[in-house]
Parts: sequence; structure tokens; C-alpha cells
Amino acid sequence: MPPLFQFLTVLAFKIFSSEEVDVAIIEVGMGGLNDSTNVIKDPVVCGISPLGMDHIETLGDTLGLIASHKAGIFKPQVPAFTVPQLSEAMEVLEERANGLMAPLEVAKPLDCKKLNGIKLSLSGDHQFTNAGLAVSLCKCWLQRTGNWGKQFQQVSLEEEILPEAFLRGLSTARLSGRAQIVHDSSLDMSGVNISSSGDLIFYLDGAHSPESMEACARWYSTAVKENNNNSSFSPSCSKFLTMEGVWGNGRANHENNESNKIFKQILLFNCMDVRDPQILLPTLVNTCASSGTYFSKAIFVPSISKYSKVTSASSAVPLDNPPKDLTWQFNLQRVWEKIIHGKDVSNKSLHMKIPESFPSRKFIHEDVSRCNPTDGHFACSVVVSSLPLTIKWLRDSVKENSSLRIQVLVTGSLHLVGDVLKLLRR
Repeated sequence: MPPLFQFLTVLAFKIFSSEEVDVAIIEVGMGGLNDSTNVIKDPVVCGISPLGMDHIETLGDTLGLIASHKAGIFKPQVPAFTVPQLSEAMEVLEERANGLMAPLEVAKPLDCKKLNGIKLSLSGDHQFTNAGLAVSLCKCWLQRTGNWGKQFQQVSLEEEILPEAFLRGLSTARLSGRAQIVHDSSLDMSGVNISSSGDLIFYLDGAHSPESMEACARWYSTAVKENNNNSSFSPSCSKFLTMEGVWGNGRANHENNESNKIFKQILLFNCMDVRDPQILLPTLVNTCASSGTYFSKAIFVPSISKYSKVTSASSAVPLDNPPKDLTWQFNLQRVWEKIIHGKDVSNKSLHMKIPESFPSRKFIHEDVSRCNPTDGHFACSVVVSSLPLTIKWLRDSVKENSSLRIQVLVTGSLHLVGDVLKLLRR
């Protein structure tokens, strides 16, 4: 068997060919230049979305090197589009395009005025940039294949107004695991009286680079405020170090029509060991803090899925299958505790307590002031060996307290996000 991604690429091309698809939108797996998807010699149009410091172990540790890999999808004289990029990346893209005589155009972020009153279905301000690129690519494909005139006889390519089909696509697009909100429905199926239970809401975003983590934090902060009826609670704090006083016990009695609610923002996090949590976690916390959003707790868990394995939606997930080594999760916790307390927490303190397969009942309500890492007592964070039991613990917590609203941000890894979605759908 070839590696997983190469196998899926071959499988996809086989299916597209057999089904005689009209148009295939192919996204590279990593990079572009040496990517297995880059066997297409004569695409209709190419596009490059916002570039950031991702996959640096393979693509290089500068934006210029990463851009050179991305520009590998450009083909001679084939139109190409990108979005506004930092100069270091843009210079590389322009140089590669010029060398191939490929016309390169920078697509502007979509102007909301062109949406004719509708809203983008994908959340986050960054989606206006992505939408602008999508519109440019679609227009180019329709024009080069002779389909624009057939589909939109009354609309000029130069007109500012978007066709109805474009508006329909922009308002109905879905992307699982990216800025996705899931209201847990397990309470409906468990026979528990909904009125006697709290709320459990999952905010899922597979961000795993500094740039995407910042976008995730902005989206999450906006989403929880909207969910909490635009609460006026927003402590001012622009720094992320020594935040015990700001965070308190995570309880915020908002001045709105749900003033009796106890709001808990909880982070459920994991990332691959090729990522740098000392960049990702401070970016997340600092960006959230600048919007007045503070996590009361952080839970670090291993993912169930592996990069080299695909499981079906119906395959069984064991409730408790702790891995042998949780060193990486303890490292993530150490970074987190340094953010909260402003000083390093020794590995000895972290390993004084065996990781729990199930957080304690009191953990969710425990005040951060009781956190004493030097004695091995953590009130801000916990390492849990089982993701399924973590979800069960969250559900049990809201079942036991009708005034509790838990808003869980799941991020750091698409594997983790996929695993959580799989568990929530059971």
C-alpha cells in the first residue's frame, strides 16, 4: 500500500474519472510542488489561499520557502489567483508566475455589499478572504470553459453583482471541523429532563498553525458572546501572563436575561508533536483575552485517530483505552500552566499525579486561586487519558447543574476535532 494520502489521491482521481465529473476542485495535501495531487499538468485555473507558517518541518522555516512550494502548482500560461499575502510570500509567487508566463491576479476579499443581504455560512472574518478567492476561481473556470454565457446570460463578468447561484453557494457552504458549532443533543436522548440540565456547546476548529489559531480565537470569542446574548462582561487585559486574577473560577454572572447562568469556557486541546505549543497556546490565549474571553479550565487529551489509519463512522470506539505515554500531553499542560501563572512548572510537579481517565467532579467548579502546581495540585488544567470519558464527564457535569453553560473550544488538531465529532454523533 502507498502512504495514506497518496492512496486517497489515486482513489479520488479514479472515482472522478469513472463518474465523469464536470469539474473537480483539487486541494493539495502539503505544499504543492512535490504533492501527489500535482500530477495534473493542465488545470483550468490555480489558486493559493492565505499562507502561513505551517508544515515547516517539510516545507521550510521561512514564508518564502513555503511560498515556493505552494507556487509549485502554477502551470505555464494557466491563470492563477491568490489573496493579499505578506511581501515575502508575494514576491516568490510573482516570480514563479512570471517565469511560467502565468497571469497572476490578487483576489480582493469579498465585499459584504455584494452579498445582497445574505450572510456567509462559514463563520469568521477570514472567510471573506477565502470567499473572494473562491468567487474569482469559479468565474475564471466558467469563463475559460465557455459556461459563463450558458449559465448567466444576463450577467457580465465585470458586474459587481454576484449571480444567484454564487450567493446560494456562499450562504450554504459547509466545512466540518472548521468554525463549527455543535449543541450537544445527548441530553435529549438520555431521558433527562432538559429543563433540569445545563447547556453543553462544542465549538470545533481544527486550527494548528499560528495564523489559523489566531483566526480560531477571534471566531470563538465572537461566537460565545453571541451565544451569551452579547454579554457586557469583558475584563480588560491585553497580556496573557499571570492571569489568575482575571480568570477567577471561570464564573461570570452576565448582566443579561440569563444572569443566573454560570458560564464556563473550557479548552479541549491536543496538537501533533511537530507543532510548537509555545507558539500556538499563547496565540490562542492572548487573542481571546484581547476580546475579553478567558478559559476557566484546559483539558489535554490524546487523539484517538492516527494519520496512517482510516476508520469508518460505525467502527467501535473504546470508552477507556489510555495510551502508554502521555509525555506530550504533560508538556502541553506545562506550557499552559506557565501562561496562567507566569512561571515554569516543573515536570516533577506534573508527574506527581497519575493522569486521570476521568476528571474529578469538583474540577469544573474549583477556583483557580487554589491552584498550587508546586504541590502537584492543578485547578486550571488537567491531563486526561481518555477522550470518550472526557466527553462523558462534560455531559454529566451539565446534567447535574441546570444553571451551568459549558462552552468547549476543541482545537489544535483536525484529528482531535474529527474524533470529537465522531463521539458526539453516536
